[in-house]
Amino acid sequence: MSRTQPDVAGIKAYDREGITELVAELGLPSFRAKQLEEWIYAKRATSYDDMTNLPKALRERLAEELPLHTATIEKKLVSTDGTRKYVVRYADGALVEAVGIPSKNRLTVCFSTQAGCTMGCAFCATGKGGFLRSLAPGEIVDQVMLIADDFGRRVTNAVAMGQGEPFLNYDATLGALRFLNAPAGANIGARHMTISTCGIIPMIRRLALEPEQFTLAVSLHSAVQRTRDKIMPGVSAYGLDRLRDSLVSYSEATGRRPTFEYALMFGVNDSPEERDALVEYCRKMLCHVNLIPLNKVEGSRFKPSDPSRLQEFCDALNAKGIEATIRNSRGADIQGACGQLLQDYRAAGSEEE
Repeated sequence: MSRTQPDVAGIKAYDREGITELVAELGLPSFRAKQLEEWIYAKRATSYDDMTNLPKALRERLAEELPLHTATIEKKLVSTDGTRKYVVRYADGALVEAVGIPSKNRLTVCFSTQAGCTMGCAFCATGKGGFLRSLAPGEIVDQVMLIADDFGRRVTNAVAMGQGEPFLNYDATLGALRFLNAPAGANIGARHMTISTCGIIPMIRRLALEPEQFTLAVSLHSAVQRTRDKIMPGVSAYGLDRLRDSLVSYSEATGRRPTFEYALMFGVNDSPEERDALVEYCRKMLCHVNLIPLNKVEGSRFKPSDPSRLQEFCDALNAKGIEATIRNSRGADIQGACGQLLQDYRAAGSEEE
C-alpha cells in the first residue's frame, strides 16, 4: 500500500513502504525516508519545523501538501482496576476509543482500526452508532503512542480489538503494526501484537503470507451456524466450515496458533448443544479458546452467562485436549471492555482522573 485517505490523514496516510515511495517520487535520496519515519514515529514530532536535519524547502513543501496532524485525547476515563479508556480525536473531527490495560510487567493497548463498524454484531456496542471511516496507519499508531505517553511507560502489547473490523482496513492495519514493530517506532515484538477479526476469510489467507509473526484472533462466539448468523450477520457469507478450513491452512502455513474469542451469552450460545459444537469445532485443530464473560451494554437484550457455565465450557474443552482459558475482563465499569466501545461519546462513564 502507498497511502490511504491522504486528504484526511496527511503524511500519516503513508505506511513504511509508502514513505519510501514518496521520497523517491520527490527525487530525494533514500535516507530521507528513514529520517521522516524517525521524526514522526520515534521522536514524535508535532511539526515539520522540528525536523531540523531536513532541508527547509522540503519541510515547507511537506507542510503544505501533506500536513503532519497530531491526534489528541478528547476524554479519559479511569477504571477501579487501573484500566484507562480514551476518546481520541483526529484532525477531521473523527473520534475513536482506545484502551490502556496495565499490569505489573506489561502495558497492553487495545486500539481501533475504524471509526465505527459495519459488521453489525448484535451484542457489540460499536456498530450501534454507525460507521464514519477507516483509519490511516499513522492514525492507528497515534492511539498507541498517546496511551504510552499518558501512562509514562512503554507499550509491550498491542491488540487490534477496538472499534472496527481490522480486515476491512487490512493495509492500514498492517502498516500500523509495522510502524509499531520497527525499532524506529514503538519496537513492539510482532508476537506481542494481535489482529482480531470476525472471520474475513480472504484476509486470513493473506495474513498467512505475511513475513511477520503477528498473532491472529477470531471472534467466533458460536460454532453453530444458525446461532452465529443471528449474532454476527456481517460474516454470514463466510460459513463456519470454510472459516475452519482457512484457519487450518493458516496454521499449516505459519506454524502459528489462532485464538478463538467466545463471549458467553445467557440463552444464546451457552447451551450444552453450543458447548458440544464448540468442542467438536476445535477438535484436532491448532487453536486456543478465550472464554469471555459477556460485558454488559446499556440497552442490549443480551445478558452474561452464569460463571459456572463459563467453567463448564472451559473444563469440557480442556478435557478434550483443547487449550482454553477464561479471560479476566478489565475496564467494564468505564465501558472499556470487549464489546463496549461506543460511537455515542455522550455515554456515561466514571469520573475522569
